[in-house]
Amino acid sequence: MSGPVRLLLCDDHAVVRAGLRALVASAEGIEVVGEAGSGEEALVLTAQLRPDVVLMDLQLGDGMDGVTAIRQLTAGQSPPRVLVLTMFDTDADITRAIEAGATGYLLKAERPEELFAAVHSAARGRTALSPPVADRLLARMRSPHPSLSAREREILAQLARGLGNREIARALFISEATVKTHLGRIYGKLGVETRAGAVAVAKERRLLG
Repeated sequence: MSGPVRLLLCDDHAVVRAGLRALVASAEGIEVVGEAGSGEEALVLTAQLRPDVVLMDLQLGDGMDGVTAIRQLTAGQSPPRVLVLTMFDTDADITRAIEAGATGYLLKAERPEELFAAVHSAARGRTALSPPVADRLLARMRSPHPSLSAREREILAQLARGLGNREIARALFISEATVKTHLGRIYGKLGVETRAGAVAVAKERRLLG
């Protein structure tokens, strides 16, 4: 591509955006054309500024989350490449971001040179992944079926029966707080966000006995 890579920053922390802008100023062939503090603002600025790459955090405060923004950004005409830059590397976050259309997934602990290289790679349509993220994806591909503990399987079975947290707690003689903790782990392992999603994936993968 001719000219510098046009980069839009999207992070809900102004200090982080300022730091990224200062950092990118030292990079060759990359120009920051705008900053967004929310997913909604990223959509508006992308339409106005036509960046080549959007550097997107996943956690964006109270408004639209990063995954929803990625999905909408990559669904339009001549969409930008979206490069995730986040602190979170859970299987669920990685899977959701990539399925939404992200070209790459980087962690905020990345060295500046790696970030610059990833921006250039993304602009060319090449996948860019932090090594820990790539390792997690490979591990998941090699073992696609998550291993649930015996207790998690019990709770999943109760979910499939349509029971609520309080009913599950009574049925298994545990506290509601414990049920919620296990549900969080189940959602993470299955890469879902809802009870219905957990049951659907469990049935698909035959995890219900």
